[in-house]
Amino acid sequence: MTRRRFRWVPRGIRLRTTVAATVVVTIALLGASAALVVLQRQQLTDGLTEVAQQQADVIAQMIEKSGVDDVSIAALEAAMGDSALLQILDRHGDVILATDDDYGKHPVTDQTPAVGETLEFTVDSLPDHDEPFVMVVSSVETPDAGVVRVVTAQSLESVQDATSILVTLLGIGVPLVIAVVAATSYAVVGRALAPVEAIRRMVAGVSTADEDARVPVPDSKDEIARLAETMNSMLARMQAAAKAQHRFVADASHELRTPLATIRTTTELATLHPEAMDRERATNLVLTETRRLERLVSDLLLLARSDEHGLIMHLEDVDLDDIVTGEIARLRSEGGVSVVVHVVSVKVHGDPQHLLRAVRNLLDNASGFAETTVEVRLGTAEGQAVLDISDDGPGIPAAERERVFERFVRLDDSRERGTGGTGLGLAITRQIALAHGGDVRVMRPEHSTGARVQFVLPLPPSADI
Repeated sequence: MTRRRFRWVPRGIRLRTTVAATVVVTIALLGASAALVVLQRQQLTDGLTEVAQQQADVIAQMIEKSGVDDVSIAALEAAMGDSALLQILDRHGDVILATDDDYGKHPVTDQTPAVGETLEFTVDSLPDHDEPFVMVVSSVETPDAGVVRVVTAQSLESVQDATSILVTLLGIGVPLVIAVVAATSYAVVGRALAPVEAIRRMVAGVSTADEDARVPVPDSKDEIARLAETMNSMLARMQAAAKAQHRFVADASHELRTPLATIRTTTELATLHPEAMDRERATNLVLTETRRLERLVSDLLLLARSDEHGLIMHLEDVDLDDIVTGEIARLRSEGGVSVVVHVVSVKVHGDPQHLLRAVRNLLDNASGFAETTVEVRLGTAEGQAVLDISDDGPGIPAAERERVFERFVRLDDSRERGTGGTGLGLAITRQIALAHGGDVRVMRPEHSTGARVQFVLPLPPSADI
C-alpha cells in the first residue's frame, strides 16, 4: 500500500513568492548573525589575549633586569587592573608573587614553556572565579631567582556579556526584519500581480460573442505587458476561429439543406402529381442531387479528418503529367470551354488519389468561371513541379486571393449551382498541397482579365531538374 505524503505547499504565486523570499532572507540573516557573534567573540578574546601578553612582557622585562625581589606587588596590581590575575612561579612551581591573595599559595597552571617562549590558552574557570579566563605563560631568566614563570590571566566575563547583549539584540532585530521582509514581499508581489489578476478577470468574462473584447495592456513594457499582448492575440484568434466555425456550420447546413430539399420536393411531386413530373425526370434530378450531396459530405469528411489527424497518405512515384492530361481529356469531353495545353513529363512522390482530386478541383474551378478558354501549363522550376492553370473569366481581386482558400468562400456570395461547387474545392486543394510539402496560390494573371492559380510540389531528390 502506497503511503501518501502530506506536505504543506502554499497556494498562489503571491504566497509562494512571499514564503520563498522570507525563507531565503531568514537563512541569510541567521547565517550572518551566527557569523557576527562568532567574529565578535573571537575579536574580543583576541584583544584580551593581546592585553595579557603585553602585561606578561612588561613584567618579564622588569624581573629580567631587576630581579623578583625588587618587584612591587602594589605596582603590579595597579598595572594589571581588577579583572586580571598575576602569578610568578619559581622553577619548582611555588608561588613567589601573586596579585590575588587567593592565588598566593597554589599555582593556577602547571604549563612550563621553555625560556623565551610563551603559551596562550583559555580555561573555563579558576578557583573562586566561575568565569572563563585567557592565560599567558612565559619563562624568564632572572638574576636572583633563576628561571621563573610569569602567568597573566584576563577574565573573559566581558566577552560573555558583550556576546549575550549581541545575541539578545539579534534575537529581537532578526524577527522584526523577517516580518518586514515578509510584509513587503507580500505587498510588492501583490501589486506586481494585480495586472495579471485584472487580465484573468477580463478573460474569464470574455465570450466568443464579444468580438472587440481585449485585456488592458499596461505601459510598463515588461513581462506583464507582453502577457497582455499575447492574450489579446489569442482572443483575436479564438474569436476568428469561432466566427469561422459558425460560418462553416451555417454554410454546411445551407449546402446540405439545398440538395435535400430538392430531393424531397422532387419525390413528393413525382408521388402526388405523377402527371406533372415523369419518373425518368424525377430519377435524374434525385440522382444528380444525391451525387452533389455525396460530394459535399465527402469533402466535409476529408477536411474534418485532415484537421484532426492530417491526410492519410499512400506515397509512391506519380507521373503528374498523366494525371493532368487525363483530367484535361475529361474536361474536353464535357465541352463548354477550350483547353490550351503546355505539359511536359513530370514525376513527383505523393498520393495519386489526393493529387488527382487536387488537379480535378483546380480544373473544375477554372472551367466553371472561364468565358471561353482554360490554359494549363505543367513544368518544373527551382526543384519544384509547377502546375499553372489560367482562365479568361472575371478573375480574383488582389485582396481576395488568399481568402478564396478558406472553406465555403465564394466571391459571388451566391448559392446557385451555376456558379460552381460549394466553396470547398480550393480549401481541399491547399490541404493536399501542404500535405505533400507544396502549396497552392493565386498568382497575378498574365493578361488583364481572368484568374491564375499555381499548384507547386517538391520534386524527388533524384529528379532531373
